[in-house]
Amino acid sequence: MFTGLIETQGIITRVERANGGAQMEVYAPEFGRDMAIGDSVAVDGACLTIANFARGAFVADVSEETLSRTTLGGARQGAKVNLERALRLSDRLGGHMVTGHIEGMGKLLLRHVSGNSTIYQFQLPFELMDYVVPKGSVAIDGISLTVAQIRGDSFAAAVVPHTEEVTTLKDKAIGSGVNVEVDVMAKYVKRFVDLYAGTDDASTETPRRGLGDMLRDFADGK
Repeated sequence: MFTGLIETQGIITRVERANGGAQMEVYAPEFGRDMAIGDSVAVDGACLTIANFARGAFVADVSEETLSRTTLGGARQGAKVNLERALRLSDRLGGHMVTGHIEGMGKLLLRHVSGNSTIYQFQLPFELMDYVVPKGSVAIDGISLTVAQIRGDSFAAAVVPHTEEVTTLKDKAIGSGVNVEVDVMAKYVKRFVDLYAGTDDASTETPRRGLGDMLRDFADGK
């Protein structure tokens, strides 16, 4: 679990395809000195597991699934990435609850300065827009952003100078791809509502059960 508050940027120093996936080396000498092999780290929002360390860098294995569903599939040597260590139970939750499980790739549509912030507009896969609400949260490349406005299949967010400084957002070209993770709470709410309304299509072999049925089962200890 992560917060969407980026700690630093790293530089990809090596990407090697192997065994249906890839191994990625990220140089970040001041990052995560307390991390160990097996720990989780969010790289541009995608949760990876540390496999090794090498002179100021960490090495992580990337599955074929992650390569196909995230921008890491097109990662190249020299590219900068956002980094965040996994959340500890004693940490403050300054952003929002981020799992590191990317739902799809979006696109940066535009940016423009507005007062002391910069407005960024991102296009999302249409199916993810059901989970985006005004003042809600979306993680873009692992960055916790607050939705300011929704327009069709895109949303806008105001990004403060500190966030621009510590993340890769300011360096992204218009049209660049971004990793998208919607608010996990929104996903659960929509799932329960769909079940209650009988519109969930996860299974057509068993009778649909509403939220009320599930709550009654819980109360009965089932």
